[in-house]
Amino acid sequence: MSTETATTTQVHRVWIKASPEAVWDAITKPEWTDRYGYGGFPDWGDPPQVGPYTTTAGTGMQAAGVTGAVVDGEVVEVTPPERFVLTFRMLMDDGLKAEGFTRLVYDLHPMDNGVTRLTITHELDGAPQLAVVVGGLAAEQGAGGGWAWVLSDLKSLLETGEPLGAW
Repeated sequence: MSTETATTTQVHRVWIKASPEAVWDAITKPEWTDRYGYGGFPDWGDPPQVGPYTTTAGTGMQAAGVTGAVVDGEVVEVTPPERFVLTFRMLMDDGLKAEGFTRLVYDLHPMDNGVTRLTITHELDGAPQLAVVVGGLAAEQGAGGGWAWVLSDLKSLLETGEPLGAW
C-alpha cells in the first residue's frame, strides 16, 4: 500500500470500493475529514477553492489535548473528482513547522466494479523530519502511522462505515 522509507517523494496508493465522488468528498469535506486519520477541519471551502487554507484539530485530536491549527498551506489545483493538489506544512511541532511547505497531490482513478484507486504523492524535499512522520516511521514515538495508516482508515470508513479506531 505504501513505501516504507522516508524518501523525498513518497507515493502511497490504496484501492477503495467506493466511487471517485465518494472518495473526493471524503478527502475534501470537513464532515468527512474529521472522521478518519488524525481528523481535522480544513477551511478551504465546499467545494475547495484555490488559495490559502488552515486545518484545525479535529474531534479526536481535541480529545487528546491538541487544539488550534495543525496544518496550513495553499490549495493549488481542484479538479473534482480526479485531482487535488495543495501545499502542506505541519504546525504541531516547531521543527516540522520550520521545514516549511511540502507538496501533496491526490489522484483519483476509477477502476472496474466500483473501485477507486487513490494515489497520494507527497513531495518532501527539504523536510526530512516530516518524511519520517508521514512515512509512518515515527509510530514508536507516538507520531502515528503516517499516510499508510490514514489511507487504511479512510478505506475502512468508506467501505464499512467505521474507521479503524483511535490513533
